[in-house]
Amino acid sequence: MSDQDVHTSPPEAPAEAGGNEILTFGCRLNSWESEVMRGHARAAGLEGAILVNTCAVTSEAVRTARQAIRKARRANPEAPIIVTGCAAQINPDEFARMPEVTRVIGNADKMKEATFRPHILLAGNEKTSVSDIMQVRDVAGHLVDGLDGRARAYVQVQTGCDHRCTFCIIPYGRGDSRSVPAGDVVEQVKTLVGTGHQEIVLTGVDLTSWGSDLPGTPKLGRLVQAILKNVPDLPQLRLSSIDAIEIDDALFDAITSEPRIAPHLHLSLQAGADMILKRMKRRHLRADAIGLCQRLKSARPDIAFGADIIAGFPTETDDMFDDSLRLVDECGLAYLHVFPYSPRPGTPAARMPQLDRTLIKARAARLRQKADEVLAAHLETMTGSVQNGLVEKPGFARAPNFAGISMTTTTARAGAILPIRITGQDGKVLQGVPA
Repeated sequence: MSDQDVHTSPPEAPAEAGGNEILTFGCRLNSWESEVMRGHARAAGLEGAILVNTCAVTSEAVRTARQAIRKARRANPEAPIIVTGCAAQINPDEFARMPEVTRVIGNADKMKEATFRPHILLAGNEKTSVSDIMQVRDVAGHLVDGLDGRARAYVQVQTGCDHRCTFCIIPYGRGDSRSVPAGDVVEQVKTLVGTGHQEIVLTGVDLTSWGSDLPGTPKLGRLVQAILKNVPDLPQLRLSSIDAIEIDDALFDAITSEPRIAPHLHLSLQAGADMILKRMKRRHLRADAIGLCQRLKSARPDIAFGADIIAGFPTETDDMFDDSLRLVDECGLAYLHVFPYSPRPGTPAARMPQLDRTLIKARAARLRQKADEVLAAHLETMTGSVQNGLVEKPGFARAPNFAGISMTTTTARAGAILPIRITGQDGKVLQGVPA
């Protein structure tokens, strides 16, 4: 699993008056689920608790969550600390052994209002309540109104993953792939557009596997087309991270022909060398990624690509790493999310011959330098243009192709889409003024 907004430290999530504080780690799906948890806890009458929604994508993410739990206890000696998320699902005992932790709950349980009833959650001596995620067969379509303020709303259409990449522990935290029926998704989108959201983001653990468990096994392209047809007032639809090999014909046609789909795709590429891709148990090869990006760019020249790249995967040689560096240019990537390889216990890759950590860090640094170069070049191509920016907060907007825009005005309200003339860039974001 990967998303363009993966992070390893909690965003600001202060408790409401009489409410609960939430610390979220990991992907945007976790952020979305934290808002579901916030609503469930409020409805169940839970107050004054600290909810920690963990990530397991790297060992560093787990370590950071544990540090945050200890810090939260020092700052709030009496508050119950409830830990959930992928790291808690995979290794609940690790968190249950922490004296700071009141209760550990699983990924399926965190999505149920009944879990947060204080007389159940905070009672008894049992510290863990983690069900077998592999036995979960459905996913509820929860409605979230408020994530990212009024700028955009996230709609979870899928969770879990049926693939078993050799480096990834996430399927053991999320279970097998489960999809929200198309009708439920369309109704959620209608409701959110009706409350003023200008952009809807479809999100999931393995987004392009949507529909594989539904009657008739529909593809993601069919869902996207249904949303666009049945919600004509939706200004902009964005897709979160997708697996390049699973883009079906209907999805390709929608991305390249429908202006309401944001011209930005974040691709789960992971590496640029065929041997490493095979050892990762990925389902695409280098040529597949390059060919897809070229076809998309040819059909829609304004599209921008982001991608995940892992540095220092076991057995990666200098030449194989160079293949990943070259892939950035050959695919025309503008945004890179670089992961230094981190072995996850229980995965096949953790049993492969490992590289020296110093070498891994050096390769990650080279990839990040490359990321800075291609981002600056991408932003420079937009100087002088007019972009319809979605205002995320006073003084900051985001272009349809995901470029951030720093604006001179701070009066535009969050959630508004307005034309912005791009006057320059600083290597990280664009600068602009209302057109």
